[in-house]
Amino acid sequence: MQRQSEDLRICFIGDSFVAGVGDETALGWTGRLLARSAQAGRPATGYNLGIRRNTSTDIRARLRDEIERRRPADTELRLVFSFGVNDATATDDGPRVPAATSRENLIDCLDAAAGAPVLFVGPPPVHDEEHNQRILLLNNDFRDICDARDCTFVDVFTALEKHEVWRRQVRDGDGAHPRSDGYAALFELVTPAWDGWLRR
Repeated sequence: MQRQSEDLRICFIGDSFVAGVGDETALGWTGRLLARSAQAGRPATGYNLGIRRNTSTDIRARLRDEIERRRPADTELRLVFSFGVNDATATDDGPRVPAATSRENLIDCLDAAAGAPVLFVGPPPVHDEEHNQRILLLNNDFRDICDARDCTFVDVFTALEKHEVWRRQVRDGDGAHPRSDGYAALFELVTPAWDGWLRR
């Protein structure tokens, strides 16, 4: 059995949901995952690289630099991606990022990982049904790409769309971001895949 690195570094790269916007505890789902890993005896240096309003195009543009700054020798680097909601935001000319471009951006991001294990957490739903229809299509596209590339994909959209706490907190907030209990629900959905991914 391969010895686990004593210097595990995990980059969480994405948008405002990665940043945990709206969570009064400032943990979001990423902080909860890092705490779980530490409690299980595998502490990691976590980098929250979520930027509010970032699309997949924005993330693609900064990704390689973000990775290389955090990939010193003799470390184990893993990457967690999550984006798509901003891509699907409506503008006068259609979504902010055309679906075909979003797919190309994800493929390039997976290429940029350069062998580092990747976990992709799909985009969550918001309080806008038309926006959600576009998010769902992207979610399905992203899942297909990840499956073809042997990248762990977590579909959180399907469960959160029907999750009472998530829906209520998003509705009562800014229409997109929940509070702490909503992020806890997202964390719980990601946890089984996270545990398996860390064991790979």
